[in-house]
Amino acid sequence: MQELLSPEGLRVDGRRPNELRKISCRASVLRSSDGSAYYEQGNTKVLVAVYGPHESRHRSQVQFDRAFINVEFNVAPFSTNERRKRSKNDKRLLEIASAIKQTFEPVVITTLFPRSQIDIYLHLFQHDGGTLETCINAATLALIDAGIPLHDYVCACTAGYIENTPILDLNHTEEASPETPDLTIAILPRTQKIALLQMESKLHVEKVEEIITAAMHGCKFIHKKLDDAVSQVTKELSEKLNQ
Repeated sequence: MQELLSPEGLRVDGRRPNELRKISCRASVLRSSDGSAYYEQGNTKVLVAVYGPHESRHRSQVQFDRAFINVEFNVAPFSTNERRKRSKNDKRLLEIASAIKQTFEPVVITTLFPRSQIDIYLHLFQHDGGTLETCINAATLALIDAGIPLHDYVCACTAGYIENTPILDLNHTEEASPETPDLTIAILPRTQKIALLQMESKLHVEKVEEIITAAMHGCKFIHKKLDDAVSQVTKELSEKLNQ
């Protein structure tokens, strides 16, 4: 069995337990959408496009007092070692899309756009753990880029336990280990409210608070990365307008 934590306290990818993977992100990467973002966290890579608010295509989705949020999540066949094409009805894809939808519904100020629809399309190009956290962070950036009003940023991070040591931002090897319980949390940085809390496996109740605290520290760092990306796009737009 592969050793997940070395005697020196290093993980399989060389990180310390409290280190996040390298984050690279950029907004306004697609011209055809109202908002878009490309987001990398380690080797997990996601592209997001946002369309709307626009008139709802289906009468059953019309909400008279608010906008309907539609989320679709797809995985490239080459994103994992399995190299298989997943259908839109794949249970895991639907679960992730549902979790993203439920996370953003209270955060997007949907009451400003009654009887309309906001589409969030996510495409996973490469998977190396933390798919849900990466998608949430990317969707936040794309929604801001689209000018969709939000109560706050939504920043997500995973945390877990290896040999009684809390670890931050799990990669695929760590997630796949049956010995590593992992938790995904999404917070609103300004108020510290929790928008999502999801456990993939069992964890002793005494350890839950510790890894929630660790994950929230990770979310604060991710918030700065997202804010920097928004500032960069704003700066570039301002420079174009002043030319």
